[in-house]
Amino acid sequence: MSLSCFRSSIVTAIVSRAFPGTRMHRMRHDDFSRRMMRESTLTVDDLILPVFIQEGDNRRDDIPSMPGVERLSIDQLLQDAGELVALGIPAILLLPVIDADHKSELAEEAYNASGLMPRALRALKAAYPTLGLITDISLDPYTVHGQDGILDAQGRILNDRTVETLTKQALSHAEAGADYVSPSDMMDGHILAIREILEAEGLTHTRLLSCSARYASYYDTPALNTDSSPAERSICQMDPANGDEALHESAMDIAEGADAIMIKPGMPYLDVLYRVKQELRVPTFVYQVSGEYAMHRAAFINGWLDEKTVILESLRCFKRAGADGIVTWFARQAARILRET
Repeated sequence: MSLSCFRSSIVTAIVSRAFPGTRMHRMRHDDFSRRMMRESTLTVDDLILPVFIQEGDNRRDDIPSMPGVERLSIDQLLQDAGELVALGIPAILLLPVIDADHKSELAEEAYNASGLMPRALRALKAAYPTLGLITDISLDPYTVHGQDGILDAQGRILNDRTVETLTKQALSHAEAGADYVSPSDMMDGHILAIREILEAEGLTHTRLLSCSARYASYYDTPALNTDSSPAERSICQMDPANGDEALHESAMDIAEGADAIMIKPGMPYLDVLYRVKQELRVPTFVYQVSGEYAMHRAAFINGWLDEKTVILESLRCFKRAGADGIVTWFARQAARILRET
């Protein structure tokens, strides 16, 4: 008997024993049955909306590469935040857009207590005390060169010097009302340094959400408020070819005091999300970044994909892979869709 015939006979024998006793579609036949056996459930509680904030008054600036997303001044953000709370979205991630005259080689503006981020935090916490506030801890919006760290004369990142500034930045955010500080810079030792200063200052309830596996990805490009390219940022961010490294980074951050970890970007790295969640069993977040948003929006605008169903499908894949929380530019739309269903 040939190998192909042998394999065919084995498959036939297996199927004959299982069928018709086992018909997998039986459990999928009715809506109520599909709902009862659903393995992963997406709710509004899973959603975190990233928001760009900028200086000024009454400003809403479109981002051409991200249709439907705007950079907001603080007063406009306060208006939008009311709707987010009403929709039940539990938290937002604040991302600063820093004016050129406030950028520098040493990123001093990053820890200015009267700067954009602390002012936004204080205003939001006063107006909406139950809304979770997460802040990005990274120097790239504040440096003239757009790198995540402080550079030496040869253009090399000074890790330990950078960590000193990141620690000051995290402390300034925590003191202004941040519920989570989220380091995304990928510097060595930053989590331990930030945890120690928060503990020393009595800010023991401020959570640390470490972007432990941040890849040097071009999927981040549409939202980049920096002069550096993903290729340049590969000095400190992870190689998209690596998976084991993400487990190493994540385990180190948890050991140093992180309360939760994040994978960024999302859909291209579902395998990393799954492995981290399965192996470490810690609160694990994922970031559906601007490029993921942009390509979906382009398909929606052109009528190639159905918006409502694909938004939910794109988010459910994160829940299936193990995400506890999802940072997504679709958070507002998803919350509305979930309310309708």
